Amino acid sequence: MGTSDIAVIGLAVMGRNLALNMADHGYQVAVYNRTTAKTEAFMEEEGRAAGIAAASTLEELVGLLASPRRVMLMVQAGPGTDAVIEALIPLLDEGDIIIDGGNAHYEDTIRRTRQIEDRGLLFIGTGVSGGEEGARFGPSIMPGGSAAAWPAVKDILQSIAAKVADGTPCCDWVGSDGAGHYVKMVHNGIEYGDMQVLAEAYSLMDVGLGMSYDDMAATFRTWKEGPLDSYLTDITADIMAVRDADGSPLVGKILDAAGQKGTGKWTGISSLTLGVPVTLVAEAVYARVLSAFKDQRVAAADILPGPEPAIPGDRAAVVSDLHDALYASKIVSYAQGFMLLRAAALEYGWDLDYGAIAYLWREGCIIRSVLLEHIKTAFGRAPDLASLVLDDYFRVELEGAQAGWRRTITRAVEAGIPVPAYSTALAFYDGYRTARLPANLIQAQRDYFGAHTYERIDKPRGESFHTEWLDG
Repeated sequence: MGTSDIAVIGLAVMGRNLALNMADHGYQVAVYNRTTAKTEAFMEEEGRAAGIAAASTLEELVGLLASPRRVMLMVQAGPGTDAVIEALIPLLDEGDIIIDGGNAHYEDTIRRTRQIEDRGLLFIGTGVSGGEEGARFGPSIMPGGSAAAWPAVKDILQSIAAKVADGTPCCDWVGSDGAGHYVKMVHNGIEYGDMQVLAEAYSLMDVGLGMSYDDMAATFRTWKEGPLDSYLTDITADIMAVRDADGSPLVGKILDAAGQKGTGKWTGISSLTLGVPVTLVAEAVYARVLSAFKDQRVAAADILPGPEPAIPGDRAAVVSDLHDALYASKIVSYAQGFMLLRAAALEYGWDLDYGAIAYLWREGCIIRSVLLEHIKTAFGRAPDLASLVLDDYFRVELEGAQAGWRRTITRAVEAGIPVPAYSTALAFYDGYRTARLPANLIQAQRDYFGAHTYERIDKPRGESFHTEWLDG
């Protein structure tokens, strides 16, 4: 039996940085990569100096570990993860722990938890957010799976995680089977939304107001001093200030076709499956999809008519309203995300602590922001809060931002500048606060052509009625 505290399999950027982070915190770490040359390069560059041990086979890696063995996978999600798990299982003993830190789909994690527990082992599926820098110096970590495994990994994961100002680690047990990876998925979905609302602000400032990149950088930096304080606001200001070799703004030379890795799409699919209107994340995904239609958009720009994309009026007033539109839309996006978490908890039997989840995202991760402090406080006041928009703090914030939010969307529509995230956020807000929506007509239509029945407002809920509409 070896002496290493934990093994990391997979030495791409995230894996190697997590291994170094663990070594920094005093843990004996062993590493393995399927491509031996990558292991050797890592050991030569940083691993050996950090006191990390290397293995050339899985058998050798397992032999380096103290009991209970803890093996963290940082490999490609999907079949690649399954293949490593299948190879590991025969080498481990009862009570040993496999940790999947990759970007796994939560349904895979549910399946793997059952599969691995059936073999007498324990499994953790954990979201890890923060990118390359977070992995190296402190990410947000969202573990779920076999609850019996948590005491054996808690100290390691919490020590390497980011910390809030009072020292609380941005890592705690989330729930059973796929809960950790589901929470990470929703985090990433909200990340899509945060990026889109910032991109729409950029578009309105750049195209609608003709602001210089220096002025836009200054605006984003000013916004960071208030309720929009966040990592993404901060890096947006940085991006605006970077110049290419010829002195022109670098971001202006980047092709406007955004990529994605699927977690935003997964969030949208889950929201449809569970019947939760996570509309802003969905629009953010579709905005990326539309951006990829670059050639078609270029052709359509010469064919389809529209207004001159210019916003008149006092620039300071327009920018002030834009701030409010971004802020209100962001609140709605987070509210929708937590509504989805609540629905998933009911569907999958997870006992989620929503305030604690907000704190997991307070530092280390991509969506870290001051807003999460208020979200934690809101759920502290009302753990069963149906939606954040009903919390007193957020209700007042939305009330204060509402006029500027509406004016911003009006200006964008009149200038022909697309703002899908702002628009759908406002549509959700208006729909959520409307006591009677026109869905009664939809129910009548469904009953007319498909005899799907309907309920009546003057009868008890659950009682169904059908009308022979042509006979009426």
